[in-house]
Amino acid sequence: MSVRLDHGEDTLTEVHEINVTPFIDVMLVLLIIFMVAAPLATVDILVNLPASSAEPQPRPDKPLYLTVKADLTLALDNDAVSRDLLRNTLDAATSGNKEARIFLRADKTVPFGDLMEVMNLLRAAGYLKVALVGLEKVPTP
Repeated sequence: MSVRLDHGEDTLTEVHEINVTPFIDVMLVLLIIFMVAAPLATVDILVNLPASSAEPQPRPDKPLYLTVKADLTLALDNDAVSRDLLRNTLDAATSGNKEARIFLRADKTVPFGDLMEVMNLLRAAGYLKVALVGLEKVPTP
Protein backbone atom coordinates (compact mmCIF):
# COMPACT_ATOMS: atom_id res chain seq x y z
CA MET A 1 0.00 0.00 0.00
CA SER A 2 1.17 3.45 -0.76
CA VAL A 3 -0.21 6.80 0.08
CA ARG A 4 0.19 9.87 -2.02
CA LEU A 5 0.22 13.16 -0.31
CA ASP A 6 -0.88 15.80 -2.74
CA HIS A 7 -1.01 19.36 -1.64
CA GLY A 8 -1.85 20.69 -5.03
CA GLU A 9 1.66 21.87 -5.83
CA ASP A 10 3.99 20.14 -8.26
CA THR A 11 7.16 21.88 -7.07
CA LEU A 12 9.27 20.62 -4.22
CA THR A 13 10.39 23.10 -1.64
CA GLU A 14 14.10 23.39 -0.93
CA VAL A 15 15.40 22.65 2.51
CA HIS A 16 18.00 25.20 3.55
CA GLU A 17 19.38 23.29 6.55
CA ILE A 18 22.61 21.33 6.34
CA ASN A 19 22.64 17.95 8.01
CA VAL A 20 25.87 18.14 10.04
CA THR A 21 25.60 14.77 11.76
CA PRO A 22 27.50 12.83 9.04
CA PHE A 23 30.12 15.58 8.94
CA ILE A 24 30.69 15.32 12.69
CA ASP A 25 30.90 11.53 12.48
CA VAL A 26 33.55 11.72 9.76
CA MET A 27 35.54 14.31 11.71
CA LEU A 28 35.50 12.19 14.87
CA VAL A 29 36.70 9.12 12.97
CA LEU A 30 39.52 11.17 11.40
CA LEU A 31 40.46 12.54 14.80
CA ILE A 32 40.73 9.03 16.26
CA ILE A 33 42.78 7.84 13.28
CA PHE A 34 45.24 10.73 13.66
CA MET A 35 45.46 10.28 17.43
CA VAL A 36 46.44 6.63 16.95
CA ALA A 37 48.71 7.18 13.94
CA ALA A 38 50.65 10.23 15.19
CA PRO A 39 52.67 8.46 17.93
CA LEU A 40 53.44 5.58 15.61
CA ALA A 41 54.81 7.91 12.95
CA THR A 42 57.57 9.28 15.19
CA VAL A 43 59.22 5.93 15.98
CA ASP A 44 61.34 5.57 12.85
CA ILE A 45 63.01 8.99 12.81
CA LEU A 46 66.70 8.72 12.01
CA VAL A 47 68.82 11.07 14.09
CA ASN A 48 72.46 11.81 13.44
CA LEU A 49 73.69 13.05 16.82
CA PRO A 50 76.71 15.35 16.86
CA ALA A 51 79.84 14.73 18.90
CA SER A 52 80.05 16.45 22.25
CA SER A 53 82.15 19.56 22.45
CA ALA A 54 81.35 20.29 26.09
CA GLU A 55 83.98 21.57 28.43
CA PRO A 56 85.71 18.75 30.32
CA GLN A 57 84.58 18.64 33.93
CA PRO A 58 87.10 18.45 36.77
CA ARG A 59 87.57 14.97 38.09
CA PRO A 60 87.43 14.08 41.76
CA ASP A 61 90.63 13.19 43.61
CA LYS A 62 89.87 9.47 43.55
CA PRO A 63 87.31 8.66 40.85
CA LEU A 64 85.62 5.26 40.90
CA TYR A 65 85.53 3.79 37.40
CA LEU A 66 83.27 0.90 36.42
CA THR A 67 84.32 -0.47 33.04
CA VAL A 68 82.35 -2.69 30.68
CA LYS A 69 84.90 -4.46 28.51
CA ALA A 70 84.35 -5.66 24.94
CA ASP A 71 83.71 -9.22 26.19
CA LEU A 72 81.00 -7.77 28.54
CA THR A 73 82.98 -8.42 31.72
CA LEU A 74 83.03 -5.75 34.42
CA ALA A 75 85.98 -4.15 36.16
CA LEU A 76 85.86 -1.77 39.10
CA ASP A 77 88.92 0.43 38.71
CA ASN A 78 91.49 -2.25 37.73
CA ASP A 79 89.92 -5.25 39.47
CA ALA A 80 87.56 -7.66 37.72
CA VAL A 81 84.17 -8.02 39.37
CA SER A 82 81.25 -10.32 38.61
CA ARG A 83 77.75 -8.94 38.12
CA ASP A 84 76.51 -10.87 41.16
CA LEU A 85 79.08 -9.26 43.48
CA LEU A 86 78.83 -5.75 42.01
CA ARG A 87 76.64 -4.37 44.81
CA ASN A 88 78.91 -5.63 47.60
CA THR A 89 82.08 -4.54 45.79
CA LEU A 90 80.68 -1.03 45.24
CA ASP A 91 79.61 -0.79 48.88
CA ALA A 92 83.12 -1.75 49.97
CA ALA A 93 84.78 0.70 47.55
CA THR A 94 82.55 3.64 48.52
CA SER A 95 82.30 2.72 52.23
CA GLY A 96 78.54 2.44 51.78
CA ASN A 97 78.16 6.00 50.42
CA LYS A 98 75.29 5.73 47.91
CA GLU A 99 75.84 9.38 46.91
CA ALA A 100 79.26 8.61 45.43
CA ARG A 101 79.54 9.27 41.71
CA ILE A 102 80.32 6.18 39.62
CA PHE A 103 82.11 6.84 36.33
CA LEU A 104 80.83 4.30 33.82
CA ARG A 105 82.89 3.66 30.74
CA ALA A 106 82.35 1.04 28.07
CA ASP A 107 84.08 -0.25 24.99
CA LYS A 108 82.45 1.18 21.87
CA THR A 109 81.64 -2.34 20.65
CA VAL A 110 79.42 -3.00 23.70
CA PRO A 111 75.76 -3.15 22.63
CA PHE A 112 73.49 -0.50 24.10
CA GLY A 113 71.26 -3.10 25.76
CA ASP A 114 74.18 -4.53 27.71
CA LEU A 115 75.25 -1.06 28.85
CA MET A 116 71.69 -0.38 30.04
CA GLU A 117 71.76 -3.67 31.95
CA VAL A 118 74.85 -2.50 33.85
CA MET A 119 73.17 0.85 34.55
CA ASN A 120 70.14 -1.04 35.89
CA LEU A 121 72.47 -3.03 38.17
CA LEU A 122 73.88 0.24 39.49
CA ARG A 123 70.40 1.62 40.07
CA ALA A 124 69.31 -1.56 41.83
CA ALA A 125 72.37 -1.28 44.09
CA GLY A 126 71.27 2.26 45.02
CA TYR A 127 73.90 4.20 43.08
CA LEU A 128 71.98 6.85 41.16
CA LYS A 129 74.82 9.24 40.40
CA VAL A 130 76.30 7.70 37.28
CA ALA A 131 78.51 9.63 34.87
CA LEU A 132 79.15 8.27 31.39
CA VAL A 133 82.77 8.58 30.32
CA GLY A 134 83.78 9.16 26.74
CA LEU A 135 86.75 10.47 24.83
CA GLU A 136 87.20 14.19 25.12
CA LYS A 137 87.09 15.73 21.68
CA VAL A 138 89.53 18.59 21.36
CA PRO A 139 88.04 21.39 19.26
CA THR A 140 90.13 22.30 16.25
CA PRO A 141 90.93 26.00 15.86
